[in-house]
Amino acid sequence: MTTPFALGTARGSLHRLASTAKLLCLLFAMAGVAVAASPTMRLDYYHTGNATQEMFSLDKLTIEPLPWAGNPRQPVDHTNLGKYLFEVIDRSTNRIVYSRGFASIYGEWETTDEARKANRTFHESLRFPAPDKPVQVVLKKRDANNAFREIWSVTIDPNDIFIDRAKHASPGQLIELEKNGDPADKVDFLILGDGYQSSELKKFEQDARRLLDVLFSTSPFKERRKDFNVWAICPPSTESGISRPSSNIYRQSPLGATYDAFGSERYVLTFDNRAFREIASFAPYEFVEILANNRTYGGGGIFGLYSTVAAQSNQAPYVFVHEFGHHFAGLADEYYTSPVAYGPATERLEPWEPNATALLDPKNLKWKDLVAADTPIPTPWNKEEFEKYSREYQKRRGVIRSEGRPEEVMEALFLEVSQFERAFFAKEKYFGKVGAYEGAMYEAKGYYRPEVDCIMFTRTTSFCAVCRRAIERVVDLYTK
Repeated sequence: MTTPFALGTARGSLHRLASTAKLLCLLFAMAGVAVAASPTMRLDYYHTGNATQEMFSLDKLTIEPLPWAGNPRQPVDHTNLGKYLFEVIDRSTNRIVYSRGFASIYGEWETTDEARKANRTFHESLRFPAPDKPVQVVLKKRDANNAFREIWSVTIDPNDIFIDRAKHASPGQLIELEKNGDPADKVDFLILGDGYQSSELKKFEQDARRLLDVLFSTSPFKERRKDFNVWAICPPSTESGISRPSSNIYRQSPLGATYDAFGSERYVLTFDNRAFREIASFAPYEFVEILANNRTYGGGGIFGLYSTVAAQSNQAPYVFVHEFGHHFAGLADEYYTSPVAYGPATERLEPWEPNATALLDPKNLKWKDLVAADTPIPTPWNKEEFEKYSREYQKRRGVIRSEGRPEEVMEALFLEVSQFERAFFAKEKYFGKVGAYEGAMYEAKGYYRPEVDCIMFTRTTSFCAVCRRAIERVVDLYTK
């Protein structure tokens, strides 16, 4: 467990940050105040398999540079979010001392066509307060009934001589973008830069502040701004920009972010988990956004891992908030007319994501408390007209990419579509009303979203009521 610790100056070095924390702990101890500033432990492992089987193997255990910055009052996660869940269990008492739900790149990849044909291995990490006695780390995954079932476990002895306790060099300056309190009492949000050369570090900070202002102008982040600390690190890159294989562009960027994840030209991820974790470990963090120094539209977000955005795109404000919704609160994509890399669901299970439903039991709709008595379930909307327009838009979008036309052409199309959607949804009978609108999670039939429009569905500027509540619940997990 941990107690609050104070950090150094906004632009002090990372070594000074760690030293300040240690000094404060010493001063508290001298004053007779109990202090238990736990180190941060990271368990790195390999996740291997295909669409029908998976296995795990331990890579290494590491003590990260900074003390654990999590909320000591809520070590156990009761949100029921994530495709996976890990628990840290005290071996002497069999008590769960820490847990968190999460999603993973592997969890997405296993639903692609490639996973039906080949095996792949992904590097992943679990972070938790370093234990002072032996623990069992248990990894669980949802089964066919959406219940978590154990799929792997490993025993950790904190006195193991092979736990990596080496002091690593700082990857770059830690920038304090916003400080509202001790890390243990706040959501700690880290913004990382990838593809910024040393001459572009000021540009990175400007990008980070610009996009952060967009996030904090969007409810409920706007109202909960004081519950966040925001940090930034940008390790200098030898080249400007990140890789885009579909355009024959390859960059050796520090975080390894790249377009074309799973064959989707707009999907930006990093598959270099080790580099990502090593760089991020020099800041207190629970959530991470990676800014890619590119203009071509793109981004991505995975619950509990990170989100990404092409910072120079004119759609970056929308993408930043949309993808952070995935990463922060496990929100599902509500759109269903854009091409994606994932295969359709083979059976209709109730999604674990808080903003989508298979409506298997309409009387017990998961957000029924937000539905007005006069709103029908399922809720009618002008679905056919929207789909007709969207099909034409997707054709135009495909032509622009296939012809390699300038990015401003794509940006003009996005603006046109946004204007259409804004006018289209404003005329809907149940606009702004919570219900169950068919079309979500990449499928036109069988999945439903809470409102006719939301930032998880189109390029609007606001979350629906269900998404707002889901976001606030996660904020509470780290601050209450």
